[in-house]
Amino acid sequence: MKKISCLLLLFVVVMLVHAPAGYPVRLKDIATIQGVRSNQLIGYGLVAGLDGTGDDTKKGKFASEGMANLLQKLGIPVDPNTVDLDNVAAVMVTADLPPFARNGSRIDVLVSSIGDAESLRGGTLLMTPLRGPDGRVYAIAQGAVSVGGFSLGSGGGKQVKNHPTAGRIANGALVEREPPSQIFSHGKIVLSLNKPDFMTVSRVSKAINDAFKAKLAVPLDASTIEMEPPSHDKGILVPFLAALENLQVVPDTRAKVVFDERTGTVVMGRDVMIDTVAIAHGDLSVQITETPTVSQPKPFSGGETVVTPGTSIKVEEENSRLVVLPKTVQIDELVRALNAVGVTPRDLMAILQAINAAGALHADLEIM
Repeated sequence: MKKISCLLLLFVVVMLVHAPAGYPVRLKDIATIQGVRSNQLIGYGLVAGLDGTGDDTKKGKFASEGMANLLQKLGIPVDPNTVDLDNVAAVMVTADLPPFARNGSRIDVLVSSIGDAESLRGGTLLMTPLRGPDGRVYAIAQGAVSVGGFSLGSGGGKQVKNHPTAGRIANGALVEREPPSQIFSHGKIVLSLNKPDFMTVSRVSKAINDAFKAKLAVPLDASTIEMEPPSHDKGILVPFLAALENLQVVPDTRAKVVFDERTGTVVMGRDVMIDTVAIAHGDLSVQITETPTVSQPKPFSGGETVVTPGTSIKVEEENSRLVVLPKTVQIDELVRALNAVGVTPRDLMAILQAINAAGALHADLEIM
């Protein structure tokens, strides 16, 4: 049993050493520390000061009731049914509260109209509490909205640039409550890979243990690494985590081909391979042209001049030839082989799907 364990360990080391070459990246770019994460915030607010581009209060009561409630809190009793405004818009305010944010820190917020406002350009977001999933208020947002677009005109003539019903407020929210952040899990640090992979998690564990000359990291599964910190003292822990995040690791990924049929985009990873296949690719095009002709009667015949359509149909079929794509081991060889066929990106989608159906494509197909 011990001999088998030694052989297995030797096999893992050989695989890590002789793995395909790639580009090293920082550990912070492919993994995160469990417990250190952002938190999403949301709130309902009003944008005032619009130049007649706010909500139509006759169709919806979002802005009128919200403004009436705000005025009542300020000691001004107002009947919501009598409020008729076109310079106020009801909005939803969202933000990401980063980890380790402290009281008094400022974060960016996104403001989005929920009514029928035409534009938020020139408006000011009134004081809006932002709450977390637990219902607590973590930040207060207020400030001028930056839209980056406009909507001008009325009636039949109108010009719109970008998206004027959503905007941002840079540093527009003030943090009032610090988010919970937990570095340790049962006294240990747990790393989570952004993309689970057994080879990558093995390389990360080996890189950590080699860098600190100790067996600190133990892989638990394809995405989780548990580490024993050298100390819980912040004076030692912070430099340790800083050095940990900057370790260079070569990640490993599955071979994948991604299609986006809406834009005709094809993306292939560097590990995509195909077996030897023969491809015959042709295209049939039909062109229909309609040319109007004038039919004129003879002089003094009493007839009328009429326009008759003249239709011509042209059918072309490309002379396709059988092309052999050899077995390729690198992405540049695969691209050169496919370029030899002379296909467009949309034709390439059909060809790769046919190669996959034939069992000759060694990669995952993903259609967006």
